[in-house]
Parts: sequence; structure tokens; C-alpha cells
Amino acid sequence: MEFNEKITQFSERIKRIKDNICTEEATKTSIILPFLQILGYDVFNPLEFVPEFTADTGIKKGEKVDYAILNNGDPLILIEAKSANTELTLKHMNQLLRYFMVTKAKFGILTNGISYKFYSDLEESNKMDSVPFFEFNLLDLKKDKISELKQFHKDNFNLKTILSNASDLKYMNLIKESIEKQFNEPSDQLVKAIIKNVYPGTKTQAVLDKFRGMVKTAINEYTNDAITSKISSVISPDLESPNKPKEPILSVEEIQTMDYIKNMFSTNLNIVYKKTSRYSYMQIGELSSKWICRVFFQKNRNMLSLRKFEDTDYECEYYFDDLEQLDGIEELIKDTFEKCALLMR
Repeated sequence: MEFNEKITQFSERIKRIKDNICTEEATKTSIILPFLQILGYDVFNPLEFVPEFTADTGIKKGEKVDYAILNNGDPLILIEAKSANTELTLKHMNQLLRYFMVTKAKFGILTNGISYKFYSDLEESNKMDSVPFFEFNLLDLKKDKISELKQFHKDNFNLKTILSNASDLKYMNLIKESIEKQFNEPSDQLVKAIIKNVYPGTKTQAVLDKFRGMVKTAINEYTNDAITSKISSVISPDLESPNKPKEPILSVEEIQTMDYIKNMFSTNLNIVYKKTSRYSYMQIGELSSKWICRVFFQKNRNMLSLRKFEDTDYECEYYFDDLEQLDGIEELIKDTFEKCALLMR
């Protein structure tokens, strides 16, 4: 079973049982240890995984962190666990920080079983950052988050790679949080910058407060208009020929499915979505001979059909109920696209 599928199934299981997990010990045995096993760690091997790892902090002796994942006998990852019904706070983070400073660990994880906050020492060596560089929530799975988590799988773990990506990941998340905050409650600086060429008068606090609501509304309307325009360009890419027979219009579900597949490969090529009476399909440019895949939307199950080439040695038809199931054949989809892209050369 692929990693994505394991995490997805585990997430569904946690959704069913989380309300019955009321203690820290229950959280550890029912969620955290199975989660670490999915990441490939042998929680029963004392050479690799140590519960109640001793991390003496200064004058305090016998201080213990819940778990330590070892590398050649030294702690690599420290894990501080709380109950599933506990909201992770600065106090809990400070506990982990103390343990981190007195060990050789490069990563710290603070978790309540549901939320996992990953820390490192990106700002100052051997001093854990106060802000996590990555957060993962088992009840809110996102494709990009699962891909980042996959780096911590034992079979994929590469310290240099993770650390080199961690800084960008940390600041990217902070930037997105800042943008979200500005969307919800525009700051004085943002309001002032936006109305600079709109309102000629003095930008007093009263003026900024007056325009704040309008700025928030304008941002939301602009975002919605941009999304609508994007969808319209996909649905009706050519409106210049009124006498041209109208092509079938893709439904929202079909567009979402095509977008999900397209996001599996990175390309600068023009990817176009089309539809017939039987199926929707994706192609490179306007030539139908450059089609990549077709999706048949059926009553009971949907089917993805990948284009077959002479050297294709895998099945080309796959049934799916949910888009996440396509993650299991992501490499096959990428391979098909790359072969189609070669036809453009």
C-alpha cells in the first residue's frame, strides 16, 4: 500500500475513534505510535526508538521526553506527546525546547496525536526555533502536506534535504498565514497602500477604519472574480467564432478532477481540458492527437484512462471513487504526461 493511501486510511480511522480517546496514554497507543509506524519506524526496537528518553536540562535531572528516534545511538528526533483533547500551547513548546537544547537532536515534534508541529534549529544552532517549519493535521489532509510529511519516512529520510527545504517551507507557511490574516482583517499599512491613489485626503485613523471594510470586500470580490475568470477560460476558451458549434461544457466535478490530475506534474506547456458526450479529456495544446488521459464519469464509479504507448508496461484503465485514490498511480500519470510531452518536440 502506498504511503498516501496509508495516511488517508489512518485519517479516516482517527475521525471515527477520536471522541473516545480521552487520555495521554490512549493518544499515544491509539494514534501516535501507529502514526510513527506508518512513517516506517520500528517502535519496538530500542536501538531505533526509545520511550521516556532521558534529557537532563541544566540543574534538573531525570527529565524525560516522551519519545526519541535514534540515529547511530544519538537522538535525531524528539517527540513530546499530549492528549488528543489538549490544545498545544507555548508552554508545551517550551518543554520540548528545553529537551532539544541538551541533546544532539535536529528535529522536535510536538503533538496531540491529531496535530504534529515540526521544529528545528534553523535560526540558531542547537536552539529550537519558536515557530514550527511544518505542521501536519491528520483531520485536514492536503496533498502538499502529505508530500512534505513523506520526507520524514524512514526510507526517504535525508537530513540535508529536509533542512535545506525547511527554511523555505517555514517562511512560505508564515507568508500564507500573513496573507490570510490580511484578507480577513486588513492592516492599517495595507489599507493605506491600497487607497494611496484612490483617496487624496489625509489618511487619518478614522479614514483607514472607514476604508478597511471596503478593502476587505474588494479583495474578496477580486479573488472570486479571478477564480471565476479562470474557470470560464477553461470551460469556454474560444468565444471568437459565434457560428462555431458549441463544445460540451465541463462540470465543476470534471474541472476539479482535471485540475487534480494536472497538479501531479509541473509543466509550462499549455494543458487544455475538453469534453465529448462520453468522457472528458486532457490534452497538450489544441491538437486532439496530443491527449494525455480521459476520464469517464459513471453512475457507480469513475474511470481514468491513460494514453498507451508502445513501451507502456502498466494497465491504462483505473477505477476510482475519490480523487485521493489517484495518488496511488501518480507516477504512472507523470510517466504518461512525459511521453506525451516528448511528442511535442
